[in-house]
Amino acid sequence: MMDYINKIICGDCLEVMKQLPDKCVDLVLTDPPYGINENNKQNLSRGKLAQPKDYGDYAWDKRKVSDSHISELIRISKNQIVFGGNYYGKLLGDTSCYIVWDKDNTGDFADCELAWTSFKSAVRKVVWRWNGMLQEDMSNKEVRVHPTQKPLGVMRWIIEKYSKPTDIILDPFAGSGSTLVAAELLGRKWIGIEISPEYCKIAEKRVKQAKEQFALFTGVK
Repeated sequence: MMDYINKIICGDCLEVMKQLPDKCVDLVLTDPPYGINENNKQNLSRGKLAQPKDYGDYAWDKRKVSDSHISELIRISKNQIVFGGNYYGKLLGDTSCYIVWDKDNTGDFADCELAWTSFKSAVRKVVWRWNGMLQEDMSNKEVRVHPTQKPLGVMRWIIEKYSKPTDIILDPFAGSGSTLVAAELLGRKWIGIEISPEYCKIAEKRVKQAKEQFALFTGVK
């Protein structure tokens, strides 16, 4: 288990999770495919203010992940926050605490996204503009390199609110690494799993930059 801490594992997350013991991480924070069959061609026709970014062809969102994926991420973690969890309701069960991310959006993209949580508190909302070329923090604009990339501001908000400084956070569908970068910036321990070698390299680069930023502001290397 300790061999995985603060590392990005390139591989099938189901096979990796099967190697992990029960409740070994404190929080799974992730954004799995929803199976809504979004594709780049559709997205390129939906921008209103500017032409959306071309992420190339991708087909990983044609189907939801398996029941085994969801069962495993629950088995290995004490708590879970799953974007698109409303698509996995039968497996995740009921919750009193959805996180609603208000994108302050225009055009025909979704105004909000829902994250299912295992926490027993009330529904919470975070407002963070993520509207094409318009972002909440325009002075520190993020380069968007993944079609479903989550903004660091949202992931930092979630991690600060729903984890402790000593917690281990796992993202089994790490993508471009936003969960991992946010955890690194907050000094949390983390584990990332991503099946795409290309996105593993992108995530590793982003995490390295976050480590340098964390060291600059805290003096901790």
